[in-house]
Amino acid sequence: MPANTTASSPKKKKGRRARLLVILLVLALLGGIGYGGYWGVSAVRASFPQTTGTIEIPGLSGQVEVKRDDYGIPQIYADSDNDLFRAQGFVHAQDRFWEMDVRRHMTSGRLSEMFGSDLVETDSFLRTLGFRQVAQQEYDEKLEPDTKKFLKSYADGVNAYLQGKGGKDLSFEYAALAFTNDYKPEPWTPVDSVAWLKAMAWDLRGNMQEEIDRSLLTSRLDEKQIKDLYPPYRVENKPIMENGAVDPATKKFDPEAEPRGDIREDENGDENGNGNGNGNDGNDGTDGNGGDVGNGAQSEDSGDGSTEGTLGHDAGGTPAEGTDGAPADATDATEGLNSQLAAVSESLDSIPALLGPNGNGLGSNSWVVSGKYTTTNKPLLANDPHLAPQLPSLWYQMGLHCRKVSDACTFQTAGYTFSGMPGVVIGHNQDIAWGFTNLGADVTDLYLEKLSGNSYQVGDEQKELITRKEVIKVAGGESKTITVRQTGHGPLISDRSSELEKVGQKAPVPDDVPAPDRATGYGIALRWTALDAGKSMDAVFDLNRAKDFKTFRAAAKDFEVPSQNLIYADAEGKIGYQAPGKIPVRKKGDGSVPALGWDPDYDWERDPVPFDEMPYEEDPERGYIVTANQAVIDPDKYKYLLTKDYGYGARSQRINNLIESKIKDGGKISTEDMRTMQMDNTSEIAKILTPLLLKIDISDPYVREAQKLLETWDYSQEPDSAAAAYFNGVWRHVLKLAFGNKLPKEMRVEGDCLSVRPADSTAPLDELERVIECGQRDADSAQPDGGDRWFEVVRKIVNDEKNSWWRSPASRNDKATDTRDELFARAMEDARWELTAELGKDISSWSWGRLHQLTLKNQTLGTDGPGFLQYLLNRGPWNLGGGEATVNATGWNAAAGYEVVWVPSMRMVVNVGDWDKSRWINLSGASGHAYSAHYTDQTDKWANGELLDWSFSPNAVETNTVDTLTLTPKAGP
Repeated sequence: MPANTTASSPKKKKGRRARLLVILLVLALLGGIGYGGYWGVSAVRASFPQTTGTIEIPGLSGQVEVKRDDYGIPQIYADSDNDLFRAQGFVHAQDRFWEMDVRRHMTSGRLSEMFGSDLVETDSFLRTLGFRQVAQQEYDEKLEPDTKKFLKSYADGVNAYLQGKGGKDLSFEYAALAFTNDYKPEPWTPVDSVAWLKAMAWDLRGNMQEEIDRSLLTSRLDEKQIKDLYPPYRVENKPIMENGAVDPATKKFDPEAEPRGDIREDENGDENGNGNGNGNDGNDGTDGNGGDVGNGAQSEDSGDGSTEGTLGHDAGGTPAEGTDGAPADATDATEGLNSQLAAVSESLDSIPALLGPNGNGLGSNSWVVSGKYTTTNKPLLANDPHLAPQLPSLWYQMGLHCRKVSDACTFQTAGYTFSGMPGVVIGHNQDIAWGFTNLGADVTDLYLEKLSGNSYQVGDEQKELITRKEVIKVAGGESKTITVRQTGHGPLISDRSSELEKVGQKAPVPDDVPAPDRATGYGIALRWTALDAGKSMDAVFDLNRAKDFKTFRAAAKDFEVPSQNLIYADAEGKIGYQAPGKIPVRKKGDGSVPALGWDPDYDWERDPVPFDEMPYEEDPERGYIVTANQAVIDPDKYKYLLTKDYGYGARSQRINNLIESKIKDGGKISTEDMRTMQMDNTSEIAKILTPLLLKIDISDPYVREAQKLLETWDYSQEPDSAAAAYFNGVWRHVLKLAFGNKLPKEMRVEGDCLSVRPADSTAPLDELERVIECGQRDADSAQPDGGDRWFEVVRKIVNDEKNSWWRSPASRNDKATDTRDELFARAMEDARWELTAELGKDISSWSWGRLHQLTLKNQTLGTDGPGFLQYLLNRGPWNLGGGEATVNATGWNAAAGYEVVWVPSMRMVVNVGDWDKSRWINLSGASGHAYSAHYTDQTDKWANGELLDWSFSPNAVETNTVDTLTLTPKAGP
């Protein structure tokens, strides 16, 4: 029976005429291509969702209402859980099915089915990881029956929307895709939803890139120099928890206990989690000379534990031994490892980063303030996850309401959802509110495996590789079959690069024993907790229904991957924190570098860190909790190693300082104060460097003119600030001169070519013939990225004016530098001329926002499609304030330029208990349909730091409802 479509509500946003004009322009453009106006009308308009009237859906047991506000944000009302999630699936598909479809093809390694042969290598890597297989295992073996019912209902709702619709009826992108292939969407399945959590875990996987980079650095830097670039965590930047320890008697974490110092070896004779990286390594720099910083004599271990488990050497610098006691061939093994790691790093760059570039800058802010310090006398909770900018936004705002909470209908929750997955990820229900930031736990290890034919070495034995065939279907081409190989540690991800043919020439294995599938001798296997089936999907639903801190913690226990910091507040006035996650305990090594796969001593223990021993706290005496990717607890004083690669705490400490300044002398924090804190643009590195930059005697009048901009600057990176533009230009060039030009090509930005000495050369410098090496790293992940790790690197040496990191070689126009001030002066000159080229000679016209721009791009056809299609699908640019490691974290990669590469993907401030006074905003809008009124209708407000009202109660929702869609059970068979 056809839908009973009624006219749209007269209460609509202004701008319909403008949208119609845009559509007419689109039609003209499409018509000019030669396909006619009719194609254009159907492509642009046919997929817009019905938001009023009545639609029949099979499987519903009762009537469901979908109430949308002026921004198209839906609130769903039902009388049963299954109806609620069936409707959620239907509504997600109405607004976001293209995004959902692409996402499931990504998680299952099937992008080539949609986009053709260019994605075969990406699919090969994704098939090797095996997201889909693990998701299927979770669904079959791990998830609770109720969870499976909810997933099934959600899938049924998606499929109800798909029924009878062709590509152009689903999304403009399908109409465009139809010109190149005959792809047709297939039905949604519950496992498609479960697999999304694996993609989320992949982008938040922890220190895998740092593990690769530390090893790649060995081709250019010695052990001491590498330690300089990975300094220990600065404990002056407060960890999340100031107290707490595992009680030796109860084997449970006690949040009130006094930390006891470094207890790992005392309580763990097997040295679980050794090497925490918090020794004092002093302020020494490098042993090289300018651009020739390189492999000098190794300095003594400084106590930070970072060398344990290093391939080819143990912590003392002696040759590592194999299991038979014979010294390993360290040189050949290291060369083989670095060749493979470079190829793996290249493969990582090709994987779609749904959440953002994986690196030190990626993170989030969340904090909660107790009612004793708020104007509402109830807790206030803020959250803004920092993820990749994309269009549509990763998040979809939604409310899920049972008309009456009962055994049949158990949900009353609202917040941010993922299209393609049921439930609410971040938000609140009628009793509690919660937020997420990335804990950054080290849940991955790379293992160098010794391969021989179809086997790999474990101790003195050879074990047979586990293999499976994968067939990759290709739109417009022939299918490709690959072989996925796996050791006991995990899949051999190194098999997925043609560069690995070089490895066999370097790895010490017999010539007559070639390993199959391109790799010879050595391979890189990935051990990752997310490749073990878990119960994270159960946790989502349990979190949505939690009523108090006890049930909140019970839900968190099952949130195994990705490991997140969870903050909490409830209507009774309590606040809290829980660190969940499946975090490995290593028998040996610290996870900072690839481990020796043939040595069982480097395996993980069978059981991860017990949940009962994970840090948590409830109602801390200080009255607030801040999580912003800093250390959870003083790493020296906790029983287990969670990671060596926390964020360094620049954002978290700034938030702590802002809260403390507000509540001192009896002050109170309001909802507006929380919003203002989220938009804080202060640069912490500018506070350190600007006074030093102003002391430098600059003779060039044009450079001096720019230097004067810094004299009255307050370190705030506002979009209209010329001083912020110049400072960030100087910072970028300081990093390039002091560090970037000394990194191996595998870490420098693609196309950055330098004249350097040959890698690993031991010849005297004056006898070397220099070579031209060009950077190979994707712009979003190149180094130095300028994140707060680099803040700490520079902070530790900035008072050592003759530190050898300040040495840089002469160029055609510049003298060599030997001191800090000489390098700073050169960076100031380079920045002046770069900004002149970018912004013009007149510094009065400069602004940070003109350099620091955000363009929202459709993540498929908007990035790699034809130019005209990118024009139709993408939006922007927006001139933004904020910056790297700033509370308003509009991140940019200093190695590549100033473009915004991650953002606060949403912002919320929850007024706990008085829910209708909460505020929220999304990066884009509710709709994924280009030219919908709700495609980017929140972005201007987001860029300006504004928040929208967030209705929750039935009366508030009804007051703000613009369109009501009624879903009814479908009559008949």
